[in-house]
Amino acid sequence: MLPINTHLPSASQLVYGCMGLGGGWNDTAVGVQDVMQTQEIVELCLELGITVFDHADIYTFGKAEQAFGQVLSQQPSLREHMILQSKCAIRFADDLGPKRYDFSGQYLTESVDGILQRLSVAQLDILILHRPDPLMDIREVASTIELLQQQGKIKHVGVSNMSVGQIALLQSALNTPLVCNQIEMSLGHHPMIESNITANNAGIQGQNDFSGLLEYAQLYNIQLQAWGSLAQGRFSKSLSALAEGSVATDARIAKLVHSLADKYATSATAIVLAFLLRLPQGIQPVIGTTQPQRIKECVSAQSFTLSHADWFALLVAVRGEELP
Repeated sequence: MLPINTHLPSASQLVYGCMGLGGGWNDTAVGVQDVMQTQEIVELCLELGITVFDHADIYTFGKAEQAFGQVLSQQPSLREHMILQSKCAIRFADDLGPKRYDFSGQYLTESVDGILQRLSVAQLDILILHRPDPLMDIREVASTIELLQQQGKIKHVGVSNMSVGQIALLQSALNTPLVCNQIEMSLGHHPMIESNITANNAGIQGQNDFSGLLEYAQLYNIQLQAWGSLAQGRFSKSLSALAEGSVATDARIAKLVHSLADKYATSATAIVLAFLLRLPQGIQPVIGTTQPQRIKECVSAQSFTLSHADWFALLVAVRGEELP
């Protein structure tokens, strides 16, 4: 297994995703309660050993970064104990056009300046390009990244939701390594695993846009970060809640998750994350819950390892059929 983010030795295995901070996806200004909630979560995460905090300039329309920045302004010493990353390049619809992705040098530069201002910091540890731009000019991106690093505004650069080919193309123009790729991955969303186990089986389509990404990341030391890692809570609800509203397939999988939780003396949430942590690529799950108890349950997933048989039992359960 690769060490967790060898480019950042103090990186924790879990990443706290800040999308839920700042008071919601609305036009209401960041309030005192929003900042207090952010402070409580940051302090809890650091106490539990979570050192990586993930932002994006679009999260709650910039308010997540604003609330976080107010906490850092009030307690500057917290910055020394954390790794800060933020994403940019998604543009919402405006007078110029529809929602789109923009890797132009001007937009990336303006975005980074805005992120640093909202977070009240001088430098990002990682700037992540948020979803691939089909119109990307790799030379323009490379020169922009180089300048941002020379100016001390960013330390490292990563990508999000990129395939092997897209990463290789961009890396060919960069003089700095791409240190991470943030992708959707969970017990409920696992096409990369599926493509590996079904390849070369007659009648089974085993290829997809992310085929080979797990191996590529392991080979080139690219940290994979899994967003959506808790599968939206589909499999970790209480059994009574499952009886009330879950679809039959989710309920069946959740019952196995709860059974394994009893076996390992842990929570269902921890079992869901343990599925990712068992992979040899050293996945960094991104957790976004704002509930302190659930954050603690996520951290507990690091205290045990699923057996080989139990990991495959979960995989077979979510596939709905035995392996080929």
